[in-house]
Amino acid sequence: MTNSRIHNRRNLLKWLGSSPLFLSGAGSLVASELPKDPMIWNPGMDLSQFYFIKDPSDAINVFDFEILAYKNVPVAHFGFMVSGIDDEVTLRENRQAFLKYQLLPRRMRNVSQIDMSINLFGRKWPSPLIIAPTGGNRAYNPMGEIAVAQAAKNGNFLNILSNAASSSYEDVVVAREGDVWFQLYATEDFNVAKQVVQRVQKAGCPVLEITTDLIATRNLETFARFRRADTRVCSNCHIDGPGSFRDRPNYDNIDVSKAKGMQDTRMTWDFIKKIRDVTQMKIVLKGILTEQDARLCLKYGVDGIHVSNHGGRAEDNMRGSLECLPDVVKVAKGKVPILFDSGVRRGTDVFKAVALGADAVCIGRPYLWGLGAFGQPGVEKVMEIIRYELFAIMQQMGTTSLKDINMKYLVKTTGAQSGVKEL
Repeated sequence: MTNSRIHNRRNLLKWLGSSPLFLSGAGSLVASELPKDPMIWNPGMDLSQFYFIKDPSDAINVFDFEILAYKNVPVAHFGFMVSGIDDEVTLRENRQAFLKYQLLPRRMRNVSQIDMSINLFGRKWPSPLIIAPTGGNRAYNPMGEIAVAQAAKNGNFLNILSNAASSSYEDVVVAREGDVWFQLYATEDFNVAKQVVQRVQKAGCPVLEITTDLIATRNLETFARFRRADTRVCSNCHIDGPGSFRDRPNYDNIDVSKAKGMQDTRMTWDFIKKIRDVTQMKIVLKGILTEQDARLCLKYGVDGIHVSNHGGRAEDNMRGSLECLPDVVKVAKGKVPILFDSGVRRGTDVFKAVALGADAVCIGRPYLWGLGAFGQPGVEKVMEIIRYELFAIMQQMGTTSLKDINMKYLVKTTGAQSGVKEL
């Protein structure tokens, strides 16, 4: 490089360094101001270099809401939301798994009309995006699941309510003004599960999701750090301690005296038959990750399979959920619908999951970021961003409907990136 070019380059960098666009709080153009993906959170982090959006419409991507949620949400509550378990290997692998697949676009196709609609159990939805079941939404915003349901109504998204919700199924159905699925934890006393199932069925629930993967105690290390930093008295809000199932509205007027918690370490495949005997709802199993368990799902007559590792919150040192998807698809595709979640942050993530065989894709943490940042408008914007990104990548790839998307549009890299990706 000549001396004059070096001089000019230095002058350019000096000018950029003094530009108001690069000053803290004026924008998010400096690489150090962009969050990692996934972000490794700790209480008391210095966020002075980050730009906080003032309105949902200011968001460029869903990660803008995560940073603001950290600022807005009570410290222990935010720590619970973002926490994986142990070393959080699975949490990171959920994101890294998407990097192991790259896209293969096709050109010169008419993509002026894009159909993102799907059919699940006889009901048509305008997109494959589903609001995943997440517990205790009022921890992130006072309106909680009601705000989420209203956002689902406005965007016409399928909403699955968690058994651990801080609002009742009946109230959420009223807010959603439409179908709401229900996710069940088995509980140690089958009579409790039976009464919950009959309750939501009476309220019009068409589909029951049974979670299979969260049956043991967990070491939520990130949550533990955040909780220590929270000076509030937990018992002021949590009568039986943080996370107690007795505080959950969906157990109201149900005798839970013989149940110690929502999980059941004794649950086996016979549980499916027992549930079949007490409900006419469709049954989807959530947490299926292997070919062997997919076969058992078909053997025991489940109506759908949800491929998920609970967002890295059930077991650590596992593959990303996306890499488990082909194993399940190999057995179950075409026989029952397949839902997918864990690590989805972009429309391209949704495209890859559909290409690998998912019929629908559930969004979890990102809509909680939106809820914690702005309430209902934040949830709406998060879902809108991901839907728009999916629409755009479908056009770019030359696919006009979801049924067009398959493995021909993906290539798996041999030297996949490792570590934490910078956005």
